[in-house]
Amino acid sequence: MKVALVHDWLTGMRGGEKCLEVLCELYPDAPIYTLLHNKGAMSPLIESKKIFTSFIDSLPGKETKYRSYLPLFPTAIEQFDFSSYDLVISTSHAVAKGAKVREEALHICYCHTPMRYVWEMYDEYFGKHKAGFFTRTAMSILRPHLQQWDVRTANRVRYYIANSENVKKRIQRYYHRDAEVIFPPVDTDLFTLSNKSDGYYLMVTALVPYKRVDLAISVFNDLDEKLLIVGKGTETDTLKSMAKSNIEFLGWRSDEELARLYAGCKALIFPGEEDFGIVPLEAMACGKPVIAYGKGGALETVVEGKTGFFFHEQTIESLLQAIKKANSTTFNPQEIRNHALRFARPIYKQKMKEFVERKVQQHLLV
Repeated sequence: MKVALVHDWLTGMRGGEKCLEVLCELYPDAPIYTLLHNKGAMSPLIESKKIFTSFIDSLPGKETKYRSYLPLFPTAIEQFDFSSYDLVISTSHAVAKGAKVREEALHICYCHTPMRYVWEMYDEYFGKHKAGFFTRTAMSILRPHLQQWDVRTANRVRYYIANSENVKKRIQRYYHRDAEVIFPPVDTDLFTLSNKSDGYYLMVTALVPYKRVDLAISVFNDLDEKLLIVGKGTETDTLKSMAKSNIEFLGWRSDEELARLYAGCKALIFPGEEDFGIVPLEAMACGKPVIAYGKGGALETVVEGKTGFFFHEQTIESLLQAIKKANSTTFNPQEIRNHALRFARPIYKQKMKEFVERKVQQHLLV
């Protein structure tokens, strides 16, 4: 059986790319089709694969400004020829699930969310204080067309896998399709239990609007506490200009450095609404509590009072109260790590393998 993997874009190793990496292990001969590839930004395994890119990869500014080409993404994903493949597995939060496969082929989509830029997260990317006048005007015109495309192409997928119960509900709401939930992989073996604290709080995140790093900065600007921020993104310069001297931006760090940073933190700050969220579980794998916005995927990973605390409004006061509550609580690091181990990478790998094999067998019997 000839297999292809489809991924929205290859620009860095975040949660979606860690899911893709496991698929690369399961299907070592499968090439990757993607809108664009910033060479050297991926893990050695992904970089070693045969990678096919779309015309987006040759457009100016694609390394950092690729989201500006959002209206072109549907055309770009549809340009790929999958006619020679029997099985296509897409990992999608934008347009990868819109890949056209031949009628006899099997298309399975691991869905991180229906296209977030035109559904739940539209205001976070294109709201009044998030984008310029021209961009806002253009997107107000283009949004309905992108939504229609997203819904219209939903049935190009034979079977959906959702990365959380949260996303399963979105798939049902927008696509009117059912999905099986398989939680994303957490590399728990990279992280060891830590009973120490070096006195700082930590964020690990892409610096993009919906992550709400601005909220965390606003809180820590008024706190006599140190905040370390690991990550880069389109809002890096803006966020740096907001931050006082107790807030340090570290850029992206290696797995080894990240493990050390998790081990030394007092707690992880997680102020955005996520589809699922692997980062909180990485922190928990080190025995560290998480202070998370109480919505979306965090509700499926953080246990209130046991592995962290929620704040329920994205306001300075609400986040500040959750930090104070965590400061006055004695957590059990081993109990926190044990919770994270339920989401370990081998579990994801085995469940994905079994799901695909089961669906392939059903497909062959039809």
